[in-house]
Amino acid sequence: MVDGLTIGQAAAFVGVTIKTVRHYHRLGLVTEPERDGSGYRRYRSADLLRLVQVRTLAEAGVPLAEIGDLLDADSERFATALDDVRRRLTERIDDLIARRDTLHRLAHGDRVLLPDRACAVLDRLVELGFDPEYVATQREALVLARALVPGVFAGFLQQLEQRLGDPEFVELTKRGLDARSWEPDDPRIEELASALADKLLADRALLVMPDGFHNQPDAASRYGLVNHHREDQEPALARLNALVEANLRAAGIKLPRQ
Repeated sequence: MVDGLTIGQAAAFVGVTIKTVRHYHRLGLVTEPERDGSGYRRYRSADLLRLVQVRTLAEAGVPLAEIGDLLDADSERFATALDDVRRRLTERIDDLIARRDTLHRLAHGDRVLLPDRACAVLDRLVELGFDPEYVATQREALVLARALVPGVFAGFLQQLEQRLGDPEFVELTKRGLDARSWEPDDPRIEELASALADKLLADRALLVMPDGFHNQPDAASRYGLVNHHREDQEPALARLNALVEANLRAAGIKLPRQ
């Protein structure tokens, strides 16, 4: 009876391929058995044990370059090395989870650029019956706000969250969207601007910009790019927004001027 297994048999027993066993040999992780009288290398129990150990550590995520030293280490060094591998694996898992979440958010367009809190605001707009075009514009504005005025982004979200909980404000906003079909000089725009400004002034604290924002040399430009996003395509809405801002300034609210 032949003593030992061929490389193919050893690979099958351990659950790897012959190519993998040979790779372990090249890296010095497993010593190649001596050839027998017929010229074949025969793998015995000690060889199989080493193969199983290498395969197990490799499958656990230990880099092949570190497995040799790990298996040859004493118990204390082995435990320390495993802790280090465990830490690195945890970091990799966290990174993979973050990438998976990013891919999931990519399915929602620009939402990959927004935090969950902002996405919840967009979902609320949909629930309140705002049309897809308006929701898309608000999504773009939130992306711009986060990138251009990060210092006021949290406050901007807070404003939206509180105001979307006010049925009267929601109704006024929807009336403002109806104004898209009006002529820019329609007298109803002035009436609506006054009503919107009064509603905003009911909670003046929400309108206050963070300390230092107005001192930034490009604050007005950044603010304008966000607050007047797509107004060039909606003349009536541009006038409505301008009148609302004028009313707020007249009431003492400090807003950046372009």
